[in-house]
Amino acid sequence: MSTVLIVGSQWGDEGKGKVVDFLTERADIVARYQGGNNAGHTVVIGDNKYILHLIPSGALHGGKKCIIGNGVVIDPQALIKEIDDLKNRGIDVSGNLFIAKNAHIIMPYHVALDKASEIKKGSGKIGTTGRGIGPTYADKIARYGIRAVDLLSLETLQRAVEFNIDRINFMLKNYYGAEQISPADLLNQYRSFAGRLSPFITDTVSLINNAYDRGDKILLEGAQGTLLDIDHGTYPFVTSSNTISGGACTGLGLPPSKINKVLGVVKAYTTRVGSGPFPTELKDALGERIQQKGGEFGATTGRPRRCGWLDAVALRYSVMVNGLTGIALTKLDILDGINPLRIATDYKYRDKLLGSFPYENEILQGCEPVYEEFEGWDDDTSGINDYDRLPKNAKKYISAIERFLNVPVQIVSTGQKRDQIIQLKEQF
Repeated sequence: MSTVLIVGSQWGDEGKGKVVDFLTERADIVARYQGGNNAGHTVVIGDNKYILHLIPSGALHGGKKCIIGNGVVIDPQALIKEIDDLKNRGIDVSGNLFIAKNAHIIMPYHVALDKASEIKKGSGKIGTTGRGIGPTYADKIARYGIRAVDLLSLETLQRAVEFNIDRINFMLKNYYGAEQISPADLLNQYRSFAGRLSPFITDTVSLINNAYDRGDKILLEGAQGTLLDIDHGTYPFVTSSNTISGGACTGLGLPPSKINKVLGVVKAYTTRVGSGPFPTELKDALGERIQQKGGEFGATTGRPRRCGWLDAVALRYSVMVNGLTGIALTKLDILDGINPLRIATDYKYRDKLLGSFPYENEILQGCEPVYEEFEGWDDDTSGINDYDRLPKNAKKYISAIERFLNVPVQIVSTGQKRDQIIQLKEQF
């Protein structure tokens, strides 16, 4: 029996989809534990590119069971589109996709609130995707939420909508000055969604725990990254859920004792989408070069990602809060031809070295990274799948990451495609 948890170790966009897709070959079940369709996992198979927003990346392997856990918030329209798009490309998830009964549902009024809230904040906006993720989690915590199981009873769904709609419309009209939501139109739309999704809705907590008990190999995946965690990220410039490894327990109903390994996905440099402090950001031609070569544009929104040097200070924090047992290093090939390379080993604030990653945004914003330089390499590493073929300086760069983090690099990705990867240690 074995459960491997994949977690983003930076500000997201580390290439988790590629790593999950690679490891799925040995897995029986792939389960998503948090987030919504505000993030995308990109997987390239041959000449085909797949961008998945809600369905676990394991769907691209035939016969694998895919779970959307209770920690995920689901936009029914987006999920149905994803199901249909995959089917049109020859991938039918019927019989292999399972939606948690207790997963919460994104409603049209959540999207409306999300967009109106960002407009209201003006220059202080967080930079959300406007897909209703935050308001859905807020309703979940406030106990106004609508769950997947409620779609199975039209009477329950109608009661829940009617209970919420007056409050929501009052806020939209009187606080945000936004257009109100018609409850009749909403119910008609969601009755249709319920008919499409009801075959997938089930008790996934029992499903995943029973699978572990009988010895199945389970792969867990999240969205975003550690530094976007609602509790442990750079608040308030964060997402609305727990992206760290602990979120997998609450987001799937799987106890910590049934998680055997935590593999942190680390990009060979650092990127960030949206607002918020970013100590190692490169606001120059080199940052733009990395952005263009790395295709650093959001899979969901197309927004450009800010790029910078690898940040070992932030990564040590990520190692600590996630309990990482190994690292999957991605996009090593993007650093080809850059010389010298830098890694931030410490932060200096007001001429003093900080002993840890700061929680205060004002301090993080004012930090000056302390860098260690490394000689780069001119060789083309794209597509290399044998560690011995990597340039000497690339190996030194990898060894330095292991030294700074005290965690072994167990996978190295050298391109987008499924076979452009080096596995140094078997995970299952």
